[in-house]
Amino acid sequence: MATSMTLLVLLMTLLPSEILPSNLPPKNHDLLVAIEEMKKANYFTFVMLINMSPLDRRIFGNVTFLMPKDRALSDTLVSQNSVSDFLFRHSIPSPLLFEQFDHIPTGSIIPSFEPQYMLKVTNCGRRNFFLNNVKIISPNLCTSGNSIRCHGIDGVLFDDDSSLPCCPNNTISIPLGPLSAASPSPTPQVLAASPTTIVVPSDQSPVAVPKSAIRSPQKSESAKWVPYGKLTTCLLLLVIT
Repeated sequence: MATSMTLLVLLMTLLPSEILPSNLPPKNHDLLVAIEEMKKANYFTFVMLINMSPLDRRIFGNVTFLMPKDRALSDTLVSQNSVSDFLFRHSIPSPLLFEQFDHIPTGSIIPSFEPQYMLKVTNCGRRNFFLNNVKIISPNLCTSGNSIRCHGIDGVLFDDDSSLPCCPNNTISIPLGPLSAASPSPTPQVLAASPTTIVVPSDQSPVAVPKSAIRSPQKSESAKWVPYGKLTTCLLLLVIT
């Protein structure tokens, strides 16, 4: 299978570009331009699948193609009857540049042209953008036309895609934010409570509670009695003399 696919790719490269998409309507200029851009980026097998597929106007414009590399496609069995389904699974009904993908948050779902097949977004930032199990590795390969965009991906999208990639950088950095913000929060509360419980009542206690003011300064009472003792002794000395 891999040998036959390689031979077909070689035959396509030898044919003139004007002959390749002869089964397409002449008005489909954007698709012709996109095919030339795909060939320049060495996605010959994906171009071959486009030319093998029956005519379907859904891929003529307003579409984004997700293109696996030739090596990934050489390991994938695609029968002639399932070429259209394969292309529909690897296409989105809207022309999206990578900069537009980059604004889509993780957990979002993008429909494909294949009914009931959804693409789940995992956006790890810094150009780490995943759709189901594949990553966009060569963005913005088709930009000359007005209605077709294409991006290279590092694998093949299958019907049973269930495992989603994770973002190790995001999963580590997200918990650290609340922890670093929460750790100093108790300390301001304690510090804020300590002045109110310690400073403020101590300033007000001598005024509001006179008993505490009397009990706390015991030395002041002894200081009050010392002058009276000195006066009495002086009076006794005067009387004796």
